[in-house]
Amino acid sequence: MTQVFDEGRRAELAANLQQVRERIVRACAAAGRPPDEVTLTAVTKTYPASDVLLLAGLGVTDVGENRDQDASGKAAQVRAAGVRLRWHFVGQLQRNKAKSVCAYADVVESVDSLRLVTALDRAAVAAARDEPLEVLVQVSLDGDPARGGVIGDDLWRVSDAVASSEGLRLGGLMAVAPLGEDPGRAFARLADVAGQLAVAHPGATTVSAGMSGDLEAAIRHGATHVRIGTSLLGMRNSLR
Repeated sequence: MTQVFDEGRRAELAANLQQVRERIVRACAAAGRPPDEVTLTAVTKTYPASDVLLLAGLGVTDVGENRDQDASGKAAQVRAAGVRLRWHFVGQLQRNKAKSVCAYADVVESVDSLRLVTALDRAAVAAARDEPLEVLVQVSLDGDPARGGVIGDDLWRVSDAVASSEGLRLGGLMAVAPLGEDPGRAFARLADVAGQLAVAHPGATTVSAGMSGDLEAAIRHGATHVRIGTSLLGMRNSLR
């Protein structure tokens, strides 16, 4: 599949990517962590497959999407171009989309209910995947159900269900800093929960936290993955 790229856009993405990588390196140095402990997930929602391919050419390996109807077609275009990436589904997921998401996603970061665990497990088993679908349990840091995430003891019920499933693998946790709160305080709470989860499930060490505005705070408190959109791709208006 022949791709025609905008060299101006490539230069823009390259410059943005360099700045983000430098921020990650500085944040890791300040936290006393090696930079290779932190994976950059480029959140490419609302942007076209051509941008994903440009980022892949610049060394990005992980991309995140939050709408199945956009992500499924975009992932197909990228595969048709012969490019293999690690796809993260990062948005709130309806159970009836589980089958579609299992067809392209490597990781679902937004699992927050037993019913969704069941739907994803069934879809993953039916898809006869080469390896289990990795799942991150989304933790609510503000208790607002509208923003997604488990609260209280639901964390243990959902994480145990994932760990005991046939088609899923418990990778760890994901969270979004609450609006209007110091992200450092929020991510410190997440770090405590992540430590408890790792005791119960030693393989569940992924912590996906931090976005364009708060990646430094997330890295300071142990994030292993940061989800970067605006700082990398620019302000979102509509599909470009």
